Amino acid sequence: MTKAANDVVITGIGIVTCQGVGVEPHIAHLKSERAPELKIDVDRFAPYPVHPLPEIDWSQQIAKRGDQRQMENWQRLGVFAAGLALDDAGLKEDVEACGTMDMIVSCGGGERDINVDSLIVDEGLKRNDRERLLNEKLTTELRPTLFLAQLSNLMAGNISIVHKVTGSSRTFMGEEAAGISAIETAFARIQAGQSTHTLVGGAFVAERADVILLYEAMGAHATGSWTPLWSRDPNAGGGVVTGSVGAFLVLESRAHAEARGARIYATITTIGGDRGRREDGRLERRLEALADAVEANADSTVIFTGASGLHGVTGREKAWLEHRFAGVPVRGYSGLVGHALETQFPLGLALAALAISSQAKVPPFDASAERAMSGPASTAIVTTVGHTRGEGLAMLNAEK
Repeated sequence: MTKAANDVVITGIGIVTCQGVGVEPHIAHLKSERAPELKIDVDRFAPYPVHPLPEIDWSQQIAKRGDQRQMENWQRLGVFAAGLALDDAGLKEDVEACGTMDMIVSCGGGERDINVDSLIVDEGLKRNDRERLLNEKLTTELRPTLFLAQLSNLMAGNISIVHKVTGSSRTFMGEEAAGISAIETAFARIQAGQSTHTLVGGAFVAERADVILLYEAMGAHATGSWTPLWSRDPNAGGGVVTGSVGAFLVLESRAHAEARGARIYATITTIGGDRGRREDGRLERRLEALADAVEANADSTVIFTGASGLHGVTGREKAWLEHRFAGVPVRGYSGLVGHALETQFPLGLALAALAISSQAKVPPFDASAERAMSGPASTAIVTTVGHTRGEGLAMLNAEK
């Protein structure tokens, strides 16, 4: 691979999943001879299983108790993971670099007032004038500051406050496509010379009754006990098992990274996203177009797929991968840490970069459906196919 000054390289990774906090436990899992122990909670939100947050000492990245208190977990997790990425890149204490660093966040909305939601539903069963009822309750029951506290761009705001990242700021919403667009935008801006270093990623907390309700409303959430990603029971809900995840990356131009002597995990060589209708083979045709520039050797490539587990589309993605990249080992990371919606694509890039930089021979996450690797990979492909819309694909190469 020819190196260029505007190559987009990954120099910092902040990652939190049910499997641990930071890069070290995740590298250990990726280099293990077998998949890590399953971390799943099937009781707290029964009948819906979720992959929970690990134990976290928030003060390691959010020093002030007041800052911690005014955030909810989805914001805390994002700020925490962003701090991990800055630390990992060696930029946390570099005031000048943080002051000029761009930031792109992908996330959903904040946590809802479940008591008010429940009250509205209960009252709605007794009245027919539900539009009037909704207006009454929203104006009398909600705290005046509640809506402000839930704004998605407050995650970016809190990262700016806590970590002093004060360059340009963008926030993307819109399920898995938000994470794809965030990474794709950061990549394009650095490659075009419009940015030299960007903090990009997001956070998703699955352990929320309102999130589970959203999935259940469309029949997407798996129910009952956990089953492997590639063999979810079609009679036990929709197939999606969510997981609480924080994942941020520091992306830099090669010139900027080398000028400060940064450690480079991997180079992002191509990335793309798309969306559209999926019937009549349209999904597969879009995936083919996204993969046009991708070359994959079965002996030196590993695929990290963010397949959601949703029945139908997950099977279609797996069939396409096996046809397009025949013989290349596939790792479905949702089966390990859960599906993280807006954070799914950043998470996939983080895992892929850790795998190829540490020369990991990644064990199958589902031994019954995933082939073993013959040796460490120097190339990684990351895919995310949204549970209802949005597709993304990226290719990473190891530094040589």
